[in-house]
Amino acid sequence: MTHVGAVVGAVTAVMAILLHSSIHKIEEGHLAVYYRGGALLTAPNGPGYHIMMPFLTTYRSVQTTLQTDEIKNVPCGTSGGVMIYFDRIEVVNMLVPSSVVDTVKNYTADYDKTLIFNKIHHELNQFCSVHTLQEVYIELFDIIDENLKIALQKDLNSMAPGLTIQAVRVTKPKIPEAIRRNFELMEGEKTRLLVTVQTQKVVEKEAETERKKAVIEAQKVAEVAQIHFQQKVMEKETEKRISEIEDTAFLAKMKARADAEYYTAAKFAEANRLKLTPEYLELMKYQAIAANSKIYFGQDIPNMFVEGHSPTQDPEPPKESFP
Repeated sequence: MTHVGAVVGAVTAVMAILLHSSIHKIEEGHLAVYYRGGALLTAPNGPGYHIMMPFLTTYRSVQTTLQTDEIKNVPCGTSGGVMIYFDRIEVVNMLVPSSVVDTVKNYTADYDKTLIFNKIHHELNQFCSVHTLQEVYIELFDIIDENLKIALQKDLNSMAPGLTIQAVRVTKPKIPEAIRRNFELMEGEKTRLLVTVQTQKVVEKEAETERKKAVIEAQKVAEVAQIHFQQKVMEKETEKRISEIEDTAFLAKMKARADAEYYTAAKFAEANRLKLTPEYLELMKYQAIAANSKIYFGQDIPNMFVEGHSPTQDPEPPKESFP
């Protein structure tokens, strides 16, 4: 019984070991790829618990969500021969689940070392070799990450289409201490120069503002003067028009009066012409003689009544007789 119990215990232990070796767990956001006898199987498994043949089959968990790979202490030689080091470069990438098997088959489960790490070293050295330290450290530093991202993605599109680069972050490189101090001095001088330039711009801006204010004030004064001048011109024109209207009215009035007087005189003359006929004048003559209280005697008295006597010929005055 003791021997049987030992055998059962041994078998149970072996089964427990085999079961423990065959059961494995895959985390969310990962896929499990399997190797059997060194050959990659084509059927991956998703998150959860799975069973495999112990000792004959092994697996690797491959992340299919966003992950960040860090490449540290990357050396880089500039075109001037100065060796600098990028302390850390971060590459944010993601492998789509449908490309996991092909990518692992071509580049192993550590595909990021081949496709990302080595490529970063290569592209960064290519960039540094054609640029000076000034360009790499200051002038072109802000485009290094974008250039690396574009170069990586261009190669991955043909080598591993399911792997995409989301972002690349590059830290400031380490440079020799003596050069760093020179750069700091240069940056300090540049900063002082920028401050001086900005101060000059501020002074120029203030002067420009004052000049504009003076121009605006002058324009305002000129516009006010122009308005006053126009008002005076309008007043004078109004006075002139009023005077012209008054003169026209006065002339019209005087003309109307003259026309009325002329009309009255003309009518009066016309009436006299019609009234003072020879017969009427003859009548008036007799009336005048009849109304005279003096009587003249003489041998020419009858001649007073001769027709056709011209009034312009003065007759010889008769002798006056007194009673």
